Amino acid sequence: PLPPASGCKTSERKSRGGKAETRSRGTAKEKTLECGQIVWGLAFSAWPAAEDGDTDPACAVGLPCLVLATGLNDGQIKVWEVQTGHLLFSLLGHQDVVRDLSFAPNGSPILVSASRDKTLRVWDLSRDVLLCSGDTFLLSPGRQVQVLSGHVQWVYCCSISPDCSMLCSAAGEKSALLWSMRSYTLIRRLEGHQSSVVSCDFSPDSALLVTASYDACVIMWDPYTGEQLRTLRHVPLHSTLDSSSEIHTSSLRSVCFSPEGLYLATVADDRLLRIWALELRSPVAFAPMTNGLCCMYFPHGGFIATGTRDGHVQFWTAPRVLSSLKHLCRKALRTFLTTYQVLALPIPRKLKEFLTYRTF
Repeated sequence: PLPPASGCKTSERKSRGGKAETRSRGTAKEKTLECGQIVWGLAFSAWPAAEDGDTDPACAVGLPCLVLATGLNDGQIKVWEVQTGHLLFSLLGHQDVVRDLSFAPNGSPILVSASRDKTLRVWDLSRDVLLCSGDTFLLSPGRQVQVLSGHVQWVYCCSISPDCSMLCSAAGEKSALLWSMRSYTLIRRLEGHQSSVVSCDFSPDSALLVTASYDACVIMWDPYTGEQLRTLRHVPLHSTLDSSSEIHTSSLRSVCFSPEGLYLATVADDRLLRIWALELRSPVAFAPMTNGLCCMYFPHGGFIATGTRDGHVQFWTAPRVLSSLKHLCRKALRTFLTTYQVLALPIPRKLKEFLTYRTF
């Protein structure tokens, strides 16, 4: 393995798995990246393959590798090569905690960071920046492309649309902001929540956007028009609450789409993980959990990971679904057609409503 970069430590320990595991997988190890600061945000991405002639490639020549960006308490972002634990570089610019990170889903080396300094920053990890260290000048990847200002509170969450055309950000405000990833300008404010918006996510075809708020509601939006399509209300289940519970027990913490785009997962303060089907207004499944803060679907579906305040990550079996041919066609079309382009098609009105998620 490559030696860890100066200032950060990589520790490994052998797994306690049995002999059968060792025979089938080799010597499994757990790796810890020592960042030296509280880690608030994480994002994975594939790193481009190294080319012949690279003097210090992060990956083997011709092979892509996995990188992890970590958002830290001091405002730094550290980018690691996962397999070796090698620190590739640090990104400097934020003045406070980096709360969330989002890589461009199309594999381009664009990273967006959200911070308590009330800004979002866009980084191009393929571009070199000249650094001065004493009398030495060094080329380091990671040029800051843009600073997005518009929030008046801490920015909690950022999400890039799968087609990489839009960025949504949520702060301690009643509105979410929608930005253009092409011009880095504000498209619109999404107003409709009654309390702070804390989480947001795009559907896999970029046709829908969901926001979750402390007001115990998830709002489903058409990001192209700003129209509210549906509101999912978190009604407390009395059997899960005790007499000391407060009025805001259903405050939402996180929302995310399933990979095929037919389900949502939400985590709320009423000690429940909920699974919602898009066409229904009530959950199709519940799971009891405490101190939940965030949730994320496994990329290929079937499982959900949740993070908690007490430092645990739990995994849950999620409903598996075979997408209908209608949904697959809609998803394929909406991947490259905006709402306005669909509405301009010479097709029946009911088909337009289906393709724009006005009917499910």
